[in-house]
Amino acid sequence: MASENIALMAHLMRRAGFGATREELETRAAKGYEATVEELLNPESQDGSDRLEFFRYHPGYRRPITSPGMGSAAWLHDLVSTGRVLEEKMVLFWHHVFATGTGKVDHYHELIIQIDMFREKGMGDYRELLLALAKNPAMIFWLDNCDNHSYAVNENWGRELLELFSMGVGNYTEDDVRECSRAFTGWTLSPMIPRQAYGRFDWEFEFQEEDHDDGEKTFLGHTGNLDGNDIIDIVCSQPATANFVARHLYNFFVADEPQVPSWQDTPPNDPEAVDMLAKAFVDSNYDMRSVLRVLFMSDFFKNARFAKIKSPAEVVVGTLRMVGGYEFPVPGIGERSKQAGYMGQDLLNPPSVEGWHTGVEWINSGSLMKRINFCADMVGDVSRPGIQSIVGRIREKGALGPEQLVDTCLDLMGPMEVIPENRQLLVDHATEFGQLRWETEQDVSNSSEKIGELLQLVVSLREYLYA
Repeated sequence: MASENIALMAHLMRRAGFGATREELETRAAKGYEATVEELLNPESQDGSDRLEFFRYHPGYRRPITSPGMGSAAWLHDLVSTGRVLEEKMVLFWHHVFATGTGKVDHYHELIIQIDMFREKGMGDYRELLLALAKNPAMIFWLDNCDNHSYAVNENWGRELLELFSMGVGNYTEDDVRECSRAFTGWTLSPMIPRQAYGRFDWEFEFQEEDHDDGEKTFLGHTGNLDGNDIIDIVCSQPATANFVARHLYNFFVADEPQVPSWQDTPPNDPEAVDMLAKAFVDSNYDMRSVLRVLFMSDFFKNARFAKIKSPAEVVVGTLRMVGGYEFPVPGIGERSKQAGYMGQDLLNPPSVEGWHTGVEWINSGSLMKRINFCADMVGDVSRPGIQSIVGRIREKGALGPEQLVDTCLDLMGPMEVIPENRQLLVDHATEFGQLRWETEQDVSNSSEKIGELLQLVVSLREYLYA
């Protein structure tokens, strides 16, 4: 069995990143848990993904006019190749919370710009992030603030800012929604050049003072000539905002919660944990890095192993990073970028402003088969460097009986704990192999293929669905 240090580090890297190889886990365990958390929170010493390298080999993706899912290929490259894994995990987190989709925006490049904004600001000041979001062209178009005028108020952005991006239902009135929307009149897009053959031109934020309602407004008990900056200041100061953000963090990083629409009526699974995160949010003046530090150092996080069902993006990215060899933007990345969509999470195209329903709602008969087939195809390719590493470690252990072989595979793939019935099924299959042999090149090839088969069975287990 793996040591407790390795198991805890594996848990951290599944949640704060997308998993890690055994070599990386051993290196990080030697540094220590706290040192690793600090490194993840301060990723400047780690290499990010090379977007210029990606565009060098796939120039058409800058403004792609492609089939659904292809526009997310640039982001998939970031997710798979970055060394700044927590930074990129927070990008995925904010994309879920501030869901914006190409189904309406129809401009992949602007969505990639939004993703880049999440990367720049996602672990910083939540207030600054909300302000940048309010000025983000993709969000302005997605929630119709370009149609929000002093003479004809459109409440779409104002409502979602309060309902889904900050406070949650039940913490404001319909009057607050309207007053909030009035404050954001004039926050719009600059006039756009008509679309041409090579996609849309870039969009820009523009404040049109002549279209701004500068009358007196009353919002959440505050009265004055309020504008969007004032609204965001007031929103951030509300206890409901701290609780709402904290519960999202708990749901994403710790354990599956009920779906967001039920939060008004359903208390958190762990109210004390959410309260702790909310307090850190307020005490740090909305600094997300400080909240994440409290989260990762907490006992409730350390003890919540395999309490979350992996999202499709986590399945795809984690598996690609585990098997290795996909860090370079080789041909086929467009098709790989569609895989999460086949499993129910079409990146850059969430089903609504509410984002995706998580937890058990990720799984149905179709998406389950997509998960299993994708993962099995990946780990069954024993030529991949990550699988070669697993094979090499098994070979180093010498002659292994079926039970030892199964336990070693589960250890190197997680470490994973499986129910006795599933372990026995793996042992029965390994027994059919006979003794693995390594004397000749043909022996090595045959034994490697058998290990690949066993790994394919491991990723088909229920336990592999969980992070």
